Amino acid sequence: MSGRRHPDEAPPGATPDAPGPLGRPDAPGPLGPLGRLRLGRLEAPAPVILAPMAGVTNLPFRLLCRSFGQGLFVAEMVAARSLAAGNEATQALLRHDPSERPRSVQLHGVDPGDMAAAVRTIRQRDLADHIDLNFGCPAPKVTRHGGGAALPWKRDLFRAVVGAAVAAAGDLPVTVKLRLGIDDEHLTFVEAALAAEAEGVAGLTLHARTAAQHYSGRADWSRIALLKQTVKSIPVLANGDVFSADDAAAIVRATACDGVVVGRGALGRPWLFADLGPAEPLRPNLGFVLDVVRRHAEGLIGFCGSEERGLRELRRHMGWYLRGYAVGGAERAAAHSLSSLADLDRLIARLDPDQPYPGALAEAPRGKLGGVRRPRLPDGWLDSR
Repeated sequence: MSGRRHPDEAPPGATPDAPGPLGRPDAPGPLGPLGRLRLGRLEAPAPVILAPMAGVTNLPFRLLCRSFGQGLFVAEMVAARSLAAGNEATQALLRHDPSERPRSVQLHGVDPGDMAAAVRTIRQRDLADHIDLNFGCPAPKVTRHGGGAALPWKRDLFRAVVGAAVAAAGDLPVTVKLRLGIDDEHLTFVEAALAAEAEGVAGLTLHARTAAQHYSGRADWSRIALLKQTVKSIPVLANGDVFSADDAAAIVRATACDGVVVGRGALGRPWLFADLGPAEPLRPNLGFVLDVVRRHAEGLIGFCGSEERGLRELRRHMGWYLRGYAVGGAERAAAHSLSSLADLDRLIARLDPDQPYPGALAEAPRGKLGGVRRPRLPDGWLDSR
């Protein structure tokens, strides 16, 4: 279920001099009925969250998304153990711009001591205003150690990790992200949510797929509605298959959730956060998209320290940015071999900026897909709760 509506011919979006939040300030928007989102002491400026994505939600991308709308924009997920050990690369992932307020970070881990130490590091060094704990990641490199979506199967360990984080956080709000469970025979989301609520977390996010599903099929929004009916004292946030403003409105209607978490829907579409605010949905022509791409490139160059490294990072985004637009094979190949701003400018000069918004083609699912696959778990993990 998605609730998507796509006009047969959507008007192209105008390209402003400096892309930014668009639309009428008096329009309620798809999330208007939700109002503001409160997580403990933190009041988010809008009930929408950018989910952390490895290699994507770095500082330049977060700033780009933030320029179009409001909400919480979460840095890339980091390992609690690495942060607690003082790993410099891990700490670099938590770097925020002074303009980023509130600041959100996400941790994963399987040891209560490591989690407590990482949270204390964040609090003592003032690295964030909000901490999210990831118990929804299906990546084999995480689940094979019992982390991510595998951990809630172990009731006592899950509760100990969550409790350690909340105790170490002081007045910093801690939230928890869950999946439905490991697979259809090992569902954990209701029990884990109630345990996290009892440990004092400030909110819950449910990605309505199992770990075995990864990103295949459709998210089962009815499970989010069930969780919202079950959890009474804290917000429940909905995640899964939000690729447009219509999807956001549909998931709110279907689940009665308190907020929406967007991941893959923002890939190549940072302006989606304008659509989720008090704005008419943006229908950008190709010129608008290319202006955003140029801004993204400049941000990545500053972040990475060189043109070559910055443009290499941009390559992964180019297919998402150009999705649905009529761009020839030679131009697409050039987009995936960029190594300098001059390369990017030559590519932009070859494309038609007046090409109109492609409608449904631009709002289809993007990013990770793949089929159902057996999760990687520690030996004997499912033998006992």
